[in-house]
Amino acid sequence: MTTSPLGTVLVTDALHAAHVRRASDVHLVPLCPPVLRVDGRLEPCQGPGLEAHDLAALASVLLSEHERDLLERDGDVTARIVENAVPVRVHATRTADGISLALRFLRADVPSLQELELPHVLAELIRRPHGLIVLGGPTGSGKSTTLAALVALMNDEMSRKIITIEEPIEYRLASKQSLIVQRQVGRDVAGFASAVSGALRSDPDVIVIGEMRDSATVAAAITAAETGHLVLATLHTGDSAQSIDRLVDAFLAERAEYVRGRLAQTLVGIVCQRLVARSSGIGRCVAVEILVVTDAVRHMVREGKHHQLPTVMSTGRRFGMQTLDAHLAELAASGTIAAAVADAITG
Repeated sequence: MTTSPLGTVLVTDALHAAHVRRASDVHLVPLCPPVLRVDGRLEPCQGPGLEAHDLAALASVLLSEHERDLLERDGDVTARIVENAVPVRVHATRTADGISLALRFLRADVPSLQELELPHVLAELIRRPHGLIVLGGPTGSGKSTTLAALVALMNDEMSRKIITIEEPIEYRLASKQSLIVQRQVGRDVAGFASAVSGALRSDPDVIVIGEMRDSATVAAAITAAETGHLVLATLHTGDSAQSIDRLVDAFLAERAEYVRGRLAQTLVGIVCQRLVARSSGIGRCVAVEILVVTDAVRHMVREGKHHQLPTVMSTGRRFGMQTLDAHLAELAASGTIAAAVADAITG
């Protein structure tokens, strides 16, 4: 990594500290010292604030010419680099004080569902031949890693053509039992919606959408699921009911009933997750809410009775369903997380 001298020293020290502290992210903001995120908490590094010209120089090294053009045009850009054999997701943002950078460290390999301690029902959901699976959760909750783990499982055990549409591509996946084609928004294709539409003409079995941000992408995802494809997509939502609301609200109000009907037919399941600090003080675990779409759930989606979904999940354990509150309570009871942490999340 090459920047101006001050930037080199401060950033190198920050990356070393991040490795020692097992940080997930490093935040580099003008006029502030580097800040680490460790098990969800922000921890400032010691030292002077970073100069705007140092961060601008660093951004010019980390980003390609095309990515620098996108940053100049749009004000932010996301890229993937490899630093000391470790893949890193870089998000650069133009601010009033200069360029800010957020570096997220990724695993070189894709973890399994077992390593992530995710319920086996997720493996059952991806065996469906078609339909829509939504992965929800706030930013930084591990959705991309869970998505990659599901794709890797299909790649190990199933013969499918899988097209992924990501921004950026975080995990490189070599074809095994499946044929995998990875496309990056901003480099290989202009946007998610157009990429999904294009993928339908490429004879896929599975389409993976890194993020559903707008009505065009939601519409393309539903259409793909309706036409016999399995679609996996992420959404920035907190729970299953909110996920359905977001999907419906992406369209005009007068189309809500029509969209709910389509969702009722295409949804396979919704998985919403949070990363929670372990009681040991080392690392975080995943707490998940799981909604498996049954006939009863389809009726609720069609009728807009989303407020009834927690009750269905509470009584649907035989289908693999669970509420986030129930899973947090289990993690607290086992000592994996502190009871106070679970209480703070459940409110």
